[in-house]
Amino acid sequence: MKIIFAMLLALVTAGAQAETAQVRPSESAAMNEATNVIAVDHTGFAVSSLDEAIRFWTEALGFTLERQSEMGGDFLHQVTGVDDPSVKTAIVRAPNGYVVELLQYSKGRRNGAVPDSAGAIGAAHLALTVNDIHAATVRVEAAGWKAKGSPLPITGGPRKGTLVAYVSGPDHITIELMQPPAR
Repeated sequence: MKIIFAMLLALVTAGAQAETAQVRPSESAAMNEATNVIAVDHTGFAVSSLDEAIRFWTEALGFTLERQSEMGGDFLHQVTGVDDPSVKTAIVRAPNGYVVELLQYSKGRRNGAVPDSAGAIGAAHLALTVNDIHAATVRVEAAGWKAKGSPLPITGGPRKGTLVAYVSGPDHITIELMQPPAR
């Protein structure tokens, strides 16, 4: 009886999962059509010191500085909703081409700060794939920033064996370093 019940439970569970899997793609397609999202263009971070942020992203993480600019006035307020007259920006590019925008608003730290906890509500992180997580962590620390923990392998799931560690850059911006398992 227990075996039959277990088999029925397995069949019901499998059917529910199959039904869920069939619903999700159409919901996703409808969502894409409604939002018209076709790609992720870049990630932006507000920083208190553009020079310090550029140094972190280029020296500690190996990104390339593409360009710097300034903008402000009514345009900036209308687009962002930020009540700040001007912003200095820098574009840095990862070796694979991914773009990060760094923004130093003129009010700087008076606009607030990100908490020093990756678990704080609203906290975000950017994950970077690295060849050698230990060397990457040493490079970050040599540039004057810190690791938040030790590299550890993911123990299960599709990324099993991937080494991960969080590091903290200027303004408590959290970067996750990920080293895929050797194949």
